[in-house]
Amino acid sequence: MSIFNFSNKDIGIDLGTANILVTVKGKGIVLKEPSVVAIDRRSGEIVATGTEAKEMLGRTPERIKAVRPMKDGVIADFTATQLLLKNLLTKVCKRYNVGKPRVVVGVPSGITEVEERAVQSSVLQAGAKEVYLIEEPMAAAIGANLQVEEPSGNIIVDIGGGTTEVAVVSLGGIVVSNSLRVAGDDLDEDIVNYVKKEMNIAIGETTAEEIKIEIGCALPLMTQMSREIRGRDLSNGLPRNITITSDQVQEAMSESIEEIIEVVKLTLEKTPPELAADIMEKGIVLAGGGALIKNLDKLLSEKTGMPVYVAETPLDCVVKGTGKTLEDLDKLKNVLINSRKRR
Repeated sequence: MSIFNFSNKDIGIDLGTANILVTVKGKGIVLKEPSVVAIDRRSGEIVATGTEAKEMLGRTPERIKAVRPMKDGVIADFTATQLLLKNLLTKVCKRYNVGKPRVVVGVPSGITEVEERAVQSSVLQAGAKEVYLIEEPMAAAIGANLQVEEPSGNIIVDIGGGTTEVAVVSLGGIVVSNSLRVAGDDLDEDIVNYVKKEMNIAIGETTAEEIKIEIGCALPLMTQMSREIRGRDLSNGLPRNITITSDQVQEAMSESIEEIIEVVKLTLEKTPPELAADIMEKGIVLAGGGALIKNLDKLLSEKTGMPVYVAETPLDCVVKGTGKTLEDLDKLKNVLINSRKRR
């Protein structure tokens, strides 16, 4: 009997730096929440998770800490991650009548064995029966409907919150990959720093993220956009409203976007010629929240000379990939990290 005897209620998780997404086999995506947890410092109990906890960032009293337990795609705060996962898995298992599920988790391709064990341990302690890991770019490629098991090259660029994962995929495996710890969070930080330096205003990461989503762009827009923001004037400490434009946001993010483009070019340079020919024909596929930055596809196409496409629902690609892996394990079992290590 196969070691991968998955039931109808098994679970796929995209354990992202910015968001956690959960899919239940046969049900699709059932949960999508920010990777934030608020904990009572005295009792150690959860006060809030997800969206509710994210709204508390930078606003909590001394006795409550609101944290993002994932950093650069891996676990930075083991206890907080465990509490968050346990809370979310309990919620999902109760709602969908799931016992102790087997779980497939998407992890960055550059993850160390120590970080792998931390993820597995967290998910097991959160109530899973067994845990299998899949590299995020592979999961994203599957979720973006690329034919990963075919003898043909595909390239996926998954720009998440903590990492940018670039991978060339063929015959059910990753041929060339690079993991860059520059992604969505760094773009938010770029905006915070730009507003501080150029406008003498302090804003929080949540405001910066909203600016990035609303008017962030990699090349100038045909019609410039702007957004009013409120921050703290650094000269007198008082609140002040200012207007920021899409051109200014582009300038703020340009260096980090250039780093992302460079890692894509580096991956292409290392790609075997036969697979490079396939990629020239099929183009580059963008996934993850960073794929939604306006004109990023155009800039990447300009810099590489290749067609670039944004995946359908790019934010969901990794979790959809874990779900598809659950549904077709016999065909896709070799994509799991655990499976390859058993051979």
